[in-house]
Amino acid sequence: MSSSTDILIIGGGFIGLAIAIELKLRSAQVTILSRNFQEAAGLVAAGMLAPQAEGISPGPMLDLCLQSRSMYSEWTGKLETITGLETGYWSCGILAPVYHLPKNIPFKSSESPAEWLDRDAIHQYQEGLGGDVVGGWWFPLDGQVDNRRGLANVLKVAAKELGIDVREGVEVTEIKQQQGQVIGVKTHEGKLDAAHYILTTGAWSSQLLSLPVYPKKGQMFSVRVPDSFKQLPLKQVLFGPDTYIVPRQDGLIAIGATSEDVGFTPDNTPEGMQTLLSRAIRLYPVLKDFPIQEFWWGFRPATADELPILGASHLRNLTLAVGHYRNGILLAPVTAKLIADLVLEPTLDPLLENFRWDRF
Repeated sequence: MSSSTDILIIGGGFIGLAIAIELKLRSAQVTILSRNFQEAAGLVAAGMLAPQAEGISPGPMLDLCLQSRSMYSEWTGKLETITGLETGYWSCGILAPVYHLPKNIPFKSSESPAEWLDRDAIHQYQEGLGGDVVGGWWFPLDGQVDNRRGLANVLKVAAKELGIDVREGVEVTEIKQQQGQVIGVKTHEGKLDAAHYILTTGAWSSQLLSLPVYPKKGQMFSVRVPDSFKQLPLKQVLFGPDTYIVPRQDGLIAIGATSEDVGFTPDNTPEGMQTLLSRAIRLYPVLKDFPIQEFWWGFRPATADELPILGASHLRNLTLAVGHYRNGILLAPVTAKLIADLVLEPTLDPLLENFRWDRF
């Protein structure tokens, strides 16, 4: 394999595909090199769009997340129009129960509304919550997307429909540099050149460049609502202490997630599953009788400050979009837009200054 392209994206997960689609819709010639899509961090997640439920502190990260959440309906609608497939986007809201009363109830904002529910109100709002729940917040603008069964396939099909050259099973082993720029990438199948390069290799990014990105293992599982239920017992996400329960509209429920500093140690573990099960059943005891469907695991790309690395690199023709940690699904639309603006315009959104690679 020895050829050239306008823009070469190294990494074919959710972020890489989202950027490629945005670039292609703006008439750029794009090639994606993807080692193994099944390793994508986006497949580990539950698909929550939860900048408020996550409790992200006010500042640039929250601004970035809120902006991306506001784009989600239009973005998924565009993808569904291209493919004729459903992403599973659902603006269902998120209920965030707590086991201990907070010292202060946060100020309500018209831009990011939140409603505090006391013990009686939250148990009336959602039947079946655990007895330890003493209150919680209702975030009506947070939501979810079915990342594993919907969005993942839609992104791949959209790339194909748009004619993006996606080369699955191709691993980049070296980014060749000379005089402050990239002069090509080396793979097991040969060398590939481009005018511009974008790195979206997630938890494996530090294997190609000296970047402070490392893996955080996450384990998850799913259950299904039994047929004996005439309607869905959950109609919004539950985001409780150290656990989240994400109901799909077809009765599947995703439950997560562990966060483990174990390097690239693979597989589900009994301890991980026991932890998730006990937390989930404490929050929503009804789950104890639901049939288990699947267990899975993967690696999120973390950074020391848990913020992504976005924008220019130390190499003139290499742009970075890595380190999204727990928010890769949420941040896919805004990342695609900001990176496409930067590469093609070039337009530097002031927000990107907060996510520079050299802040470390």
